[in-house]
Amino acid sequence: MILYKNGRALIGDRLIKTDIVANHGRIIEIAPEIIADEQTEVTDCSNRYILPALTDICCYGANGCDFNTADKDGMKKIMEYCIAHGVGTVFPTLKADTDDNLCRSLSLIAELAKDYPEIKGIHLDGPFIAPDRCDRPCELLQKPSMDKFLAYQKAAEGKIKLITVAPELPDALAFISEATDSKVTVSLGHSNADGDTVTKALKAGAKAVTDWGNDMSALTARDAGLCGSALLHDCYCQTVFDTSHLGGDVMKLLVKTKKNDRIVGITADTEDAYQGLANTVTYCGLPLNEAIKLWTINPARLVGLSGRIGTIEVNKDADFIIFG
Repeated sequence: MILYKNGRALIGDRLIKTDIVANHGRIIEIAPEIIADEQTEVTDCSNRYILPALTDICCYGANGCDFNTADKDGMKKIMEYCIAHGVGTVFPTLKADTDDNLCRSLSLIAELAKDYPEIKGIHLDGPFIAPDRCDRPCELLQKPSMDKFLAYQKAAEGKIKLITVAPELPDALAFISEATDSKVTVSLGHSNADGDTVTKALKAGAKAVTDWGNDMSALTARDAGLCGSALLHDCYCQTVFDTSHLGGDVMKLLVKTKKNDRIVGITADTEDAYQGLANTVTYCGLPLNEAIKLWTINPARLVGLSGRIGTIEVNKDADFIIFG
């Protein structure tokens, strides 16, 4: 057992001076004063903060490598970078590619997950997306197919937990329903969908949009598109918080419209979740205890992991970061 003593931990919405005991990677006790026995290792956290580890469910890569092209050593470099920057849960994210390359990468990630428990799922960001809303060659894109998806899932050893789909594609609505029934979270993105199609996709089971504001149909005077529909409906918006993806006022608009319980921070093709969290505070005017929800409990809820991660609570994973 490990006793984390005298830290200021984020419990609920408050930073509280408390002790935390973890055993075999699980939190078993939280109390103001815990006395260690002889078998307990003690980590002094005086004058330090204990926060839930960050969760990144859309991570293409980092440290000069990306999951589509990296070998296993390159993927390890990505994971080590993420862990060093406060990320406790990573969904390696793959863009559209040839079937051979996708299956190669999926198999490597599944193998890598045996050494990195931080890999709690894989995000497949394509190939079921619109050709003029992505940076991939048209020949790599496909219409949604459950048979094709199951082939990818087999290569991934069942670890694909999130997939991005353009809902206007042929058979997309049926695919969204089937994928949802198979316990895979569906997000909408890289899409030209009109508002009516987005509504149907959400009713079919989609729960989010990927990289809100980018590579999607815009809000106009006559149609909400995917961008506007995401604001209208009670779905999650996965969002990159940097000024190359969204303007500062647009970030504020998103937070004001969706509040902070339906927004998920992601890194996508940026490299640092810590910086994304800092940008959430800087550009959106949120205090840290509110901003961190976008990088912890919100993504955990979206992908069905909130029983394990996202907050510091008894019986959850001892998945937190200590700094200060």
